[in-house]
This record gives sequence, C-alpha cells and structure tokens, in this order.
Amino acid sequence: MADTAATRSRAGHTHRIYAILLPIPIVCFVGALLTDWAYQYSDGNLLWVNFSSWLLATGLLLGAIAGIVLLVSLGVDAGLRSAAGWGHLGLLFAAWVVELINAFVHTRDGWTAVVPTGLTLSLIAVVLALASGWLWQSARYRRDGVRP
Repeated sequence: MADTAATRSRAGHTHRIYAILLPIPIVCFVGALLTDWAYQYSDGNLLWVNFSSWLLATGLLLGAIAGIVLLVSLGVDAGLRSAAGWGHLGLLFAAWVVELINAFVHTRDGWTAVVPTGLTLSLIAVVLALASGWLWQSARYRRDGVRP
C-alpha cells in the first residue's frame, strides 16, 4: 500500500481510537486482580467476586473492540507491522484468552472461583497485558523514529 496522506490520516484516527480503548481493558484486568486479592483476604465476602466478574466482562468486551481496532491499525500503517507490533497483538490476545478462561473460572461458587486459580489467572493476564503495552510503545517509538 502506498504511503499517502490519506493512508497516514486513517492510521492516525485508528491510533487515537486505539489509544482511548487500550487502557480500559488493562485497568479492568488489574482491577480484577485487585478484587480477587481482596476476596482472598475478606473472609469470603462474595461482593469481591461480583466486582471481579463485572470487571472481567467489561475488560473482555472492550478488549475485543480494541483488538479489532488494533488489527485495522496494523493493516493500515506499515510502520507498525514490526515484530514489536505483532508481538503486542499476540501478548494482548494471550491476555484476553487468559481472562476469558478466568471469567469461566469465576462462574464457580465462592472460594473455588478465586483461590487459587482465579487469582493466578488474573496475575498472568496482568503481566501479559503490561508486557503488551510495553511492546506497543516500542513499536510506536520505532515507527516515529524516536528511541525509547
């Protein structure tokens, strides 16, 4: 695809939308980790499990939308199609899949919904999501010619 002003403009719009969407699932996944941790130390207060479930559902929905926007961005902007850009997509998808499994684990009753499986899956997904964000910034810095 030729690098025209129209192509760069479309890529700029998808980058802005993606920049707005990306933090939401990451914050939801971190929030699910924190509410899982709070449940572990709350003597079984089910309110924390409900918080985790809602945070997971929101993170999964908006993460799927962000993933679609990311695919469009990678398709439009050749500068982002690097190992870091594709690595970002892979890690983000892996975090999303781990949290999807975590959402199913959270459908179990009480203590077994969180400890230890739900808490472990939340931790793994947060680490993957944060690594994914680091790779995305690396891809953007390379594309823009700025060293991190």
